[in-house]
Amino acid sequence: MDPRLTSIQPGGGVVMSIELAWGRVRRWFLRALRPGYVERMRSLRQGSQGKLAFDPIDPRDLKYFRNQETYWWPDSDDPFRWRDALPFVRAGLAELILIAGFCFLLALAVGWYWWPLALPPSIVAILVIWFFRDPPRAIPTEHGVVVSPADGKIVQIESIEDPTIGPAIQIGIFLSIFNVHINRSSLEGSVIGVRYRPGKFLNALRPESARENEHLDLLLVSRDRPSRTFRIRQITGQFARRIVCWVRPGDVLARGEAFGMIKLGSRTELVIPRDESLELEIAVGDKVRAGSSRLARYRLDLPRLATEGYSGAETVDPTTQLASRPGLGEQEIATQESNAPERNG
Repeated sequence: MDPRLTSIQPGGGVVMSIELAWGRVRRWFLRALRPGYVERMRSLRQGSQGKLAFDPIDPRDLKYFRNQETYWWPDSDDPFRWRDALPFVRAGLAELILIAGFCFLLALAVGWYWWPLALPPSIVAILVIWFFRDPPRAIPTEHGVVVSPADGKIVQIESIEDPTIGPAIQIGIFLSIFNVHINRSSLEGSVIGVRYRPGKFLNALRPESARENEHLDLLLVSRDRPSRTFRIRQITGQFARRIVCWVRPGDVLARGEAFGMIKLGSRTELVIPRDESLELEIAVGDKVRAGSSRLARYRLDLPRLATEGYSGAETVDPTTQLASRPGLGEQEIATQESNAPERNG
């Protein structure tokens, strides 16, 4: 675990600071006015404080610290578990309430004088609500299927030599402000590494943004046989500057399971091993949905060409097998018109 990851949102932010400040006030009131509740929740919690800088009272205090080795409550003892069932991502509820609430209040205030003035803040509030939605997804169950880690448009498919994975295919997905911004695991796998790197905030459509922008790498090993190492990278953009990731090494993610989000749009990259059994099912310009759209599959009837770790093994680039499809050339980064087909699995 990267020591810089002291919360699920390493970039911080104004709303996060407000919510943490409110948490301190809430804990003071609970200790002063509801000591019985405080003692009951203390008796139900498990684990130890670890490196947490304060003594949590209930699960609300751990919202930003889910990725830390600290106290936790079983689901049956969590009185706030219902928040996970809301049609909005829990990590964005504070932004939704504060920003959308402020915009609606502003709309009421200016609309009192002249109703057309209420339209702009009302539209902003609706967009914020739309942005933090968390719709259900139908997850493919076939063995070897690789699903999209993000909603958006495919802007890059590139054959690379990854220092950890070896010969690999890198798939870049651009997320606009209108997309769902929850990230999901492309395969069932165990988290073996989480690395965070501060950086710039370039436009996410620029290819160098993947290297120079602030980003977080999630490294996993698939539980399929044969197992494969793959990486999902969350990348900030020019305006989207808040990465959220609530998992830590040792966690197991199902295919299509949510593990984080990027607030207000940006870019997500998936790097998967390149071997003879890999078949790509997408092209540059395709629209995809996290967890449900198929990006590729590993065929069971073809052997893996490379040995474990891909050390010294010859490889076959799947992009050459699909050369007749547009946008699949090595090193090519492109975008197409917004009417590109949508891959929904």
